[in-house]
Amino acid sequence: MTEKASIKMQHISPIDLRSIPHRISYLKRFLNFTEADGAAIQASAAVLGPLIPAVLDAVYTNLLSYDITAKAFAPPQPEFDGPTPASVQDLTLDHPQILHRKDFLKRYLLQLVGNQEWDDESKIWDYMDKVGIMHTGEPGFKHRARRPELRVEYVHMGALLAFVEDVVVGAVMGTEELDLQTKTQTIRAWNKLLWIQNDLFARHYVVDRDSKFAPRGSTALAKAADAKYPDAAVTAENNFKLLGPILGGAFTVLIWLLYTKR
Repeated sequence: MTEKASIKMQHISPIDLRSIPHRISYLKRFLNFTEADGAAIQASAAVLGPLIPAVLDAVYTNLLSYDITAKAFAPPQPEFDGPTPASVQDLTLDHPQILHRKDFLKRYLLQLVGNQEWDDESKIWDYMDKVGIMHTGEPGFKHRARRPELRVEYVHMGALLAFVEDVVVGAVMGTEELDLQTKTQTIRAWNKLLWIQNDLFARHYVVDRDSKFAPRGSTALAKAADAKYPDAAVTAENNFKLLGPILGGAFTVLIWLLYTKR
């Protein structure tokens, strides 16, 4: 009789996932995000760096193509004291408020490709988590505490990350400077990183039943969630929190399989 191979099962405490280092440790292990992935992201700066202006234009052209996403840029923006548009229709790629937002996205991308430490305690994860918080209407960063709030609904943040990933994949696959193996490693690394960022958005929007944690990114929404879900009753959206890392891992495996078949 053939013995079935046993699988070593690790225990993950839902309560521990409230902690960024514990959460990152779990996500990295689930997605198999390694130091080699971090090195691939850092190395991609040579390819992606020169393309950042074009990436910023592509991202904000897309965001300004829909009133539901463009409206987030019409009110006064955090850290910006310049002119505001009279209406959402007045927003263009060269409007001062859009230039301000493009500058933030530029600094965000440079933070990712310039990061050199990818351990569970790395400051990059805390930075990415605060980026998630700041889009919920809460400051996220201390210096934003007295500034106008920025509220963008989660559906748009998820769509934006998918759009950014598509741009990254296109840029990496389109360059002639990298061989196929390096392209594959780079795309897999960015896929894992952006799915981790996706989770660091989702945790501030979605009620988590298992950890009895209501999203704290928006105080008003958190209070409403606590009132409606005294036991942190799960919503249908919460299933996506678990589905996200699974899909990210599946996509990574698919890329690996396609590469090995060549």
